[in-house]
Amino acid sequence: MKKSLEKLLTISTVHDPFKPQKVRIADIEELAPGHKRFSFVFLNDELNETWSFKPGQFVMLTVPKAGEIPISICSSPTRKGTVELTVRNVGRKTSVLHQMSCGDVLGLRGPYGNSFPVDLMEGHNVLIIAGGLGMAPLRSLVWYVLDKRERYKEIYLLYGTRNYESVLYKEELKRLKERDDIKCLFILDRLETEEDRSWTDREGLITSLIPEVDLDPADTYVAVCGPPVAYKFIGAELIRNGYQESKVFVSLERKMECGVGKCGHCQVGYKFTCVDGPIFPLWDTKNLPKMI
Repeated sequence: MKKSLEKLLTISTVHDPFKPQKVRIADIEELAPGHKRFSFVFLNDELNETWSFKPGQFVMLTVPKAGEIPISICSSPTRKGTVELTVRNVGRKTSVLHQMSCGDVLGLRGPYGNSFPVDLMEGHNVLIIAGGLGMAPLRSLVWYVLDKRERYKEIYLLYGTRNYESVLYKEELKRLKERDDIKCLFILDRLETEEDRSWTDREGLITSLIPEVDLDPADTYVAVCGPPVAYKFIGAELIRNGYQESKVFVSLERKMECGVGKCGHCQVGYKFTCVDGPIFPLWDTKNLPKMI
């Protein structure tokens, strides 16, 4: 048996991960133009308490009369009762989903893939770097480490996007910045409006925030999610500032279709994004052709 499939079969679940479970939309929040956060509850009440996952994993969401789409989970496994997904409207399937309302029923199967190494991170600093929509899967990690705050040392969140209008979880991030158990640094590509300037006084690329982080790089794990093209620049800046390549992990959702490594759409070299990922060490992004 292939090691990647062995890995899939050892994922701890309380249900059949190949069978879609019925879920109902409990809440919808418009986050930014073309971006919505959907909260789902299982029709099976028991699953609402027992369904589990880890930060960085994803699900396959069945949209009636449209098909399946892979989406990273943006809620934390420390908070039971709902499963939250943030979805950008970028095609036919997501367009149908964006037209749905609270109370509508869909199918959900999973969770799939690996996760950020939250166990390895225990007892160390955690640096979280999010770009654009990459804040969605990293939101799961942010709330996980905050809900288990005593297990981790210093926590930093760096978040960059185009402008204030495209910022996800606006009010939530404002509240995070006011907390004393996490340090937040935000940046926008350009400060053109009063809203932009009220959100942050920093203008430029997210890589410019890395030197401002006051952490011991040797004692820090890094989680990164954003446009894959940016990973080589973020990785290079991290290494330049002393962070260890072996402790840098990136999220990569590349052309996933089935979620179980059968269709081959997400194959990169000898790895499958949906089974061997979507979380990869930085080394893989540098050494596997066409990964990014």
